[in-house]
Amino acid sequence: MIKIENLTKSYRTPKGRHYVFKNLNVTLPTGKSIALIGRNGAGKSTLLRMIGGADRPDSGSILTDQTISWPVGLSGGFQGSLTGRENVKFVSRLFSKKDELYDKINFVEQFSELGKYFDMPIKTYSSGMKSRLGFGLSMAFKFDYYLVDEVTSVGDEKFKKKCDVLFNSRHKESNFLMVSHSMAVLQKYCDAALFIGRHNNINYYDSVAEAINKYKENEGL
Repeated sequence: MIKIENLTKSYRTPKGRHYVFKNLNVTLPTGKSIALIGRNGAGKSTLLRMIGGADRPDSGSILTDQTISWPVGLSGGFQGSLTGRENVKFVSRLFSKKDELYDKINFVEQFSELGKYFDMPIKTYSSGMKSRLGFGLSMAFKFDYYLVDEVTSVGDEKFKKKCDVLFNSRHKESNFLMVSHSMAVLQKYCDAALFIGRHNNINYYDSVAEAINKYKENEGL
Protein backbone atom coordinates (compact mmCIF):
# COMPACT_ATOMS: atom_id res chain seq x y z
CA MET A 1 0.00 0.00 0.00
CA ILE A 2 1.09 3.54 -0.77
CA LYS A 3 -0.78 6.21 1.19
CA ILE A 4 -0.58 9.84 0.11
CA GLU A 5 -1.76 12.26 2.79
CA ASN A 6 -2.43 16.00 2.44
CA LEU A 7 0.22 16.31 -0.25
CA THR A 8 0.85 19.73 -1.77
CA LYS A 9 3.34 20.39 -4.56
CA SER A 10 3.90 23.71 -6.30
CA TYR A 11 6.43 25.52 -8.46
CA ARG A 12 7.32 29.19 -8.64
CA THR A 13 6.65 30.69 -12.08
CA PRO A 14 6.91 34.23 -13.56
CA LYS A 15 3.11 34.45 -13.24
CA GLY A 16 3.04 33.30 -9.63
CA ARG A 17 3.03 29.97 -7.86
CA HIS A 18 1.62 27.06 -9.82
CA TYR A 19 0.08 24.25 -7.76
CA VAL A 20 0.41 20.80 -9.27
CA PHE A 21 -1.33 19.20 -6.28
CA LYS A 22 -3.02 20.76 -3.30
CA ASN A 23 -3.94 18.66 -0.23
CA LEU A 24 -4.00 15.44 -2.24
CA ASN A 25 -5.24 12.34 -0.42
CA VAL A 26 -5.27 8.95 -2.12
CA THR A 27 -4.38 5.36 -1.25
CA LEU A 28 -2.88 2.96 -3.80
CA PRO A 29 -3.69 -0.64 -2.82
CA THR A 30 -1.12 -3.40 -2.54
CA GLY A 31 -0.95 -6.01 -5.25
CA LYS A 32 -2.06 -3.89 -8.20
CA SER A 33 -0.15 -2.28 -11.06
CA ILE A 34 -1.52 1.22 -11.45
CA ALA A 35 -1.61 3.50 -14.48
CA LEU A 36 -1.36 7.27 -14.03
CA ILE A 37 -3.60 8.86 -16.64
CA GLY A 38 -4.11 12.54 -17.46
CA ARG A 39 -3.32 15.30 -19.91
CA ASN A 40 0.20 16.65 -20.43
CA GLY A 41 1.12 18.80 -17.44
CA ALA A 42 -1.38 17.14 -15.12
CA GLY A 43 1.39 16.08 -12.74
CA LYS A 44 1.76 12.37 -13.54
CA SER A 45 5.57 12.36 -13.71
CA THR A 46 5.82 14.74 -10.76
CA LEU A 47 3.74 12.38 -8.63
CA LEU A 48 5.85 9.43 -9.77
CA ARG A 49 9.06 11.23 -8.79
CA MET A 50 7.68 12.11 -5.35
CA ILE A 51 6.59 8.53 -4.72
CA GLY A 52 10.10 7.40 -5.65
CA GLY A 53 11.76 10.06 -3.49
CA ALA A 54 13.44 11.90 -6.37
CA ASP A 55 11.30 14.98 -5.71
CA ARG A 56 9.80 16.37 -2.51
CA PRO A 57 6.35 17.79 -1.80
CA ASP A 58 5.91 21.23 -0.27
CA SER A 59 3.96 19.55 2.52
CA GLY A 60 2.18 16.31 3.32
CA SER A 61 3.53 12.78 3.30
CA ILE A 62 3.81 9.57 1.29
CA LEU A 63 3.72 6.48 3.49
CA THR A 64 4.47 2.91 2.46
CA ASP A 65 5.88 -0.35 3.74
CA GLN A 66 6.84 -1.39 0.19
CA THR A 67 10.16 -1.07 -1.61
CA ILE A 68 9.96 1.37 -4.53
CA SER A 69 12.40 1.79 -7.42
CA TRP A 70 13.69 4.98 -8.96
CA PRO A 71 12.13 5.63 -12.42
CA VAL A 72 13.09 2.68 -14.64
CA GLY A 73 15.85 3.55 -17.08
CA LEU A 74 16.69 6.85 -15.41
CA SER A 75 20.18 7.84 -16.54
CA GLY A 76 20.26 11.50 -15.52
CA GLY A 77 21.72 10.67 -12.11
CA PHE A 78 24.93 9.15 -13.42
CA GLN A 79 28.21 10.88 -12.57
CA GLY A 80 29.77 11.66 -15.95
CA SER A 81 33.41 11.49 -14.89
CA LEU A 82 32.98 8.00 -13.42
CA THR A 83 32.87 4.84 -15.53
CA GLY A 84 29.75 2.76 -16.03
CA ARG A 85 31.15 0.16 -13.65
CA GLU A 86 31.90 2.76 -10.97
CA ASN A 87 28.39 4.24 -11.24
CA VAL A 88 26.79 0.80 -10.99
CA LYS A 89 29.02 -0.10 -8.04
CA PHE A 90 28.02 3.09 -6.21
CA VAL A 91 24.28 2.43 -6.64
CA SER A 92 24.66 -1.26 -5.82
CA ARG A 93 26.32 -0.43 -2.50
CA LEU A 94 23.26 1.61 -1.58
CA PHE A 95 20.61 -0.92 -2.60
CA SER A 96 22.13 -4.35 -2.01
CA LYS A 97 23.99 -6.36 0.57
CA LYS A 98 27.78 -6.55 0.43
CA ASP A 99 27.79 -10.18 -0.72
CA GLU A 100 25.44 -9.27 -3.62
CA LEU A 101 27.64 -6.49 -4.99
CA TYR A 102 29.56 -8.55 -7.55
CA ASP A 103 26.40 -10.21 -8.87
CA LYS A 104 24.68 -6.85 -9.39
CA ILE A 105 27.65 -5.35 -11.25
CA ASN A 106 28.04 -8.49 -13.36
CA PHE A 107 24.33 -8.51 -14.22
CA VAL A 108 24.39 -4.91 -15.47
CA GLU A 109 27.64 -5.45 -17.39
CA GLN A 110 26.28 -8.51 -19.18
CA PHE A 111 22.81 -7.12 -19.78
CA SER A 112 23.83 -3.69 -21.07
CA GLU A 113 26.24 -5.18 -23.66
CA LEU A 114 28.47 -2.08 -23.51
CA GLY A 115 31.71 -4.02 -23.87
CA LYS A 116 34.81 -1.90 -23.18
CA TYR A 117 32.63 1.18 -22.65
CA PHE A 118 31.48 -0.27 -19.30
CA ASP A 119 34.91 0.78 -18.02
CA MET A 120 34.91 4.18 -19.70
CA PRO A 121 33.52 7.47 -18.32
CA ILE A 122 29.79 8.01 -18.72
CA LYS A 123 30.49 11.34 -20.47
CA THR A 124 31.82 9.35 -23.45
CA TYR A 125 28.50 7.47 -23.83
CA SER A 126 25.82 8.14 -26.41
CA SER A 127 22.27 8.65 -25.14
CA GLY A 128 21.43 5.10 -26.21
CA MET A 129 24.34 3.68 -24.23
CA LYS A 130 23.25 5.60 -21.14
CA SER A 131 19.73 4.22 -21.59
CA ARG A 132 21.06 0.67 -21.81
CA LEU A 133 23.03 1.13 -18.61
CA GLY A 134 20.11 2.83 -16.85
CA PHE A 135 17.62 0.13 -17.83
CA GLY A 136 19.97 -2.68 -16.83
CA LEU A 137 20.69 -1.03 -13.49
CA SER A 138 16.97 -0.58 -12.77
CA MET A 139 16.27 -4.23 -13.53
CA ALA A 140 19.20 -5.50 -11.43
CA PHE A 141 17.22 -4.98 -8.23
CA LYS A 142 13.97 -6.53 -7.03
CA PHE A 143 11.40 -3.98 -5.85
CA ASP A 144 7.77 -4.30 -4.75
CA TYR A 145 6.96 -1.39 -7.09
CA TYR A 146 8.74 -0.29 -10.24
CA LEU A 147 8.18 3.28 -11.39
CA VAL A 148 7.85 3.35 -15.17
CA ASP A 149 7.72 6.67 -17.01
CA GLU A 150 7.54 6.01 -20.76
CA VAL A 151 10.52 3.63 -20.66
CA THR A 152 9.95 -0.04 -21.46
CA SER A 153 12.77 -0.89 -23.88
CA VAL A 154 15.80 0.73 -25.47
CA GLY A 155 18.31 0.08 -28.27
CA ASP A 156 18.00 -1.84 -31.51
CA GLU A 157 15.31 -4.46 -32.18
CA LYS A 158 17.34 -7.34 -30.76
CA PHE A 159 18.10 -5.45 -27.57
CA LYS A 160 14.48 -4.25 -27.27
CA LYS A 161 13.28 -7.85 -27.30
CA LYS A 162 15.80 -8.62 -24.57
CA CYS A 163 14.46 -5.68 -22.53
CA ASP A 164 10.86 -6.76 -23.07
CA VAL A 165 11.56 -10.28 -21.79
CA LEU A 166 13.15 -8.96 -18.59
CA PHE A 167 10.51 -6.24 -18.19
CA ASN A 168 7.71 -8.81 -18.45
CA SER A 169 9.51 -11.06 -15.98
CA ARG A 170 9.67 -8.25 -13.41
CA HIS A 171 5.98 -7.52 -14.01
CA LYS A 172 5.08 -11.07 -12.97
CA GLU A 173 6.96 -10.64 -9.68
CA SER A 174 6.21 -7.01 -8.79
CA ASN A 175 3.80 -4.14 -9.37
CA PHE A 176 4.21 -1.17 -11.69
CA LEU A 177 3.26 2.47 -11.29
CA MET A 178 3.22 3.53 -14.92
CA VAL A 179 3.00 6.67 -17.02
CA SER A 180 2.70 6.25 -20.79
CA HIS A 181 1.19 8.04 -23.77
CA SER A 182 0.21 4.62 -25.09
CA MET A 183 -3.15 3.58 -23.69
CA ALA A 184 -2.56 0.07 -25.06
CA VAL A 185 0.63 -0.24 -22.98
CA LEU A 186 -1.21 0.93 -19.85
CA GLN A 187 -3.98 -1.62 -20.41
CA LYS A 188 -1.41 -4.37 -21.01
CA TYR A 189 0.55 -3.83 -17.80
CA CYS A 190 -1.88 -2.23 -15.34
CA ASP A 191 -4.82 -3.51 -13.29
CA ALA A 192 -6.14 -0.15 -12.04
CA ALA A 193 -5.66 3.55 -12.66
CA LEU A 194 -5.43 7.00 -11.16
CA PHE A 195 -7.08 9.60 -13.38
CA ILE A 196 -5.58 13.03 -12.75
CA GLY A 197 -8.11 15.53 -14.05
CA ARG A 198 -8.25 19.29 -14.07
CA HIS A 199 -8.30 21.41 -10.91
CA ASN A 200 -6.49 18.80 -8.81
CA ASN A 201 -9.37 16.34 -9.28
CA ILE A 202 -8.00 12.81 -8.83
CA ASN A 203 -9.99 9.58 -8.91
CA TYR A 204 -8.99 5.96 -8.47
CA TYR A 205 -10.50 3.36 -10.82
CA ASP A 206 -10.40 -0.43 -10.53
CA SER A 207 -10.64 -0.54 -14.33
CA VAL A 208 -7.97 0.99 -16.59
CA ALA A 209 -10.48 1.10 -19.46
CA GLU A 210 -12.93 3.09 -17.34
CA ALA A 211 -10.23 5.61 -16.42
CA ILE A 212 -9.23 5.96 -20.09
CA ASN A 213 -12.84 6.62 -21.05
CA LYS A 214 -13.09 9.27 -18.33
CA TYR A 215 -9.89 10.89 -19.61
CA LYS A 216 -11.18 10.96 -23.19
CA GLU A 217 -14.51 12.36 -22.04
CA ASN A 218 -12.83 15.15 -20.09
CA GLU A 219 -10.44 16.01 -22.90
CA GLY A 220 -13.11 15.86 -25.61
CA LEU A 221 -11.33 13.05 -27.47
